[in-house]
Amino acid sequence: MNNLSTLKISFIGGGNMASALIGGLIKKGVAAKNIFVADPYDQTRQRLESELSVITAQNIKKLAAHIESSDVIVMAVKPQQFKEASLELAEVLSTFNTKPLCLSVAAGIRTSDMAAWLGHTRLVRAMPNTPALISQGMTGLYTNANTPKSDKELAENICQAVGKVVWVDNEKQMDDITAVSGSGPAYVFAFLEALENAGIAQGLTPAQARLLAIQTVQGAASLAAQSSEPPSILREKVTSKGGTTYAALQVLEKESWAEIMAKAIKAASARGAEMGDEFSRQ
Repeated sequence: MNNLSTLKISFIGGGNMASALIGGLIKKGVAAKNIFVADPYDQTRQRLESELSVITAQNIKKLAAHIESSDVIVMAVKPQQFKEASLELAEVLSTFNTKPLCLSVAAGIRTSDMAAWLGHTRLVRAMPNTPALISQGMTGLYTNANTPKSDKELAENICQAVGKVVWVDNEKQMDDITAVSGSGPAYVFAFLEALENAGIAQGLTPAQARLLAIQTVQGAASLAAQSSEPPSILREKVTSKGGTTYAALQVLEKESWAEIMAKAIKAASARGAEMGDEFSRQ
């Protein structure tokens, strides 16, 4: 990994995902003084300055000098704001002799549209998730075949600083990654919520149910990560026919929970593709 302590990064947008990445990067050694954020909201800038000690500005033009000195620009705005922010950034980039790598974390926005709006071809598309804040993130990465190895390594190093990465060769798969891991933490939180509420309904206290649910999910995920066996085998090992686990799984299977999850992932992936179509027509 490159020396993160000297890396300079500009963020366009300082919302939840930017905060997660910034927090994780600082924990891994990126100097707060080398992180710059453009965000129009006073409250967001004040929070970033007070909690993370980064440098902020109200808009992209006011951050121009820092952007020019940056090794990479992270586009962390919402998809519906991406084109507007890109066009504003393009004006600034047009004055630079050397343009930094642009790393986008916006769901649905395709590299072809980024290139058109930014007037720039040093592009990598990324889909991280919020556990990046605790260095447990999962990021999918895509770039075109002409991207230099050095740019791919730079994007990978940034994302690896806050978790694990996987590259895909087909940009369509970025919508699939968004559906599985980008949105995935919300599915886990929803499962935790349901498991906790079910425990409370059975008579456990809220504190007991919360601890039991969180530690069980965390422990099971850690066991799966450390095991060479697939989840199906691990599930079989804790399921004795006629036992308590078997009784619970019979209900889940009857309710077609695996099919429900497959439908949910398919819907999320399709929505990512739809967003790309919608925003490219703006």
